Amino acid sequence: MSLEACNVTVLLRRWRSGDQQALDGLMPLVYDELRRLAARCLYAERPGHTLPATALVHEAYLRLIDADVEWQNRAHFYALAARILRRILVEYARSHNRQKRGGDAVKVPLEEAVVVGPEASSTVLELDEALQRLAALDARKSEVVQLLYFGGLTYEETAAALDISPATVHRELKLAKAWLHREMAKT
Repeated sequence: MSLEACNVTVLLRRWRSGDQQALDGLMPLVYDELRRLAARCLYAERPGHTLPATALVHEAYLRLIDADVEWQNRAHFYALAARILRRILVEYARSHNRQKRGGDAVKVPLEEAVVVGPEASSTVLELDEALQRLAALDARKSEVVQLLYFGGLTYEETAAALDISPATVHRELKLAKAWLHREMAKT
């Protein structure tokens, strides 16, 4: 484990214990990574998206500091951040679609973590619905997709966050990709 990962884990635990100074020390360490995760999520959005990465990070930050979570480690923190970023984008897409009354669907190309074919793309809402259906059938496969795609975690970090082996991450991802491709092709 790197020094930064150790520092993040220590600060998360101190913060959870009530040390507010730990939060002050934590945010400079995680902000750049949160910004990178947000940029990655927004990269898949339509050009000219009106939600900037900074706003996405700040909204995620507010939700993270209000989260009542027993922080295990750095990977656990980023896994939760990935879920929160996805949730914010889904809420934003729903709000945007309501305002447009169903017009101009937001296209999201599914990057290499989820792409099954070169033309594979879908709206944020359709992807969210498909991931929810997958979670109902197999929560771990859905988590693997979320952590790799939305969270930008590596196979090793995803394996650590889910307490499984990297080989299992790879296997679960292959099955999840096939399932999502079939589901997305139906719509």
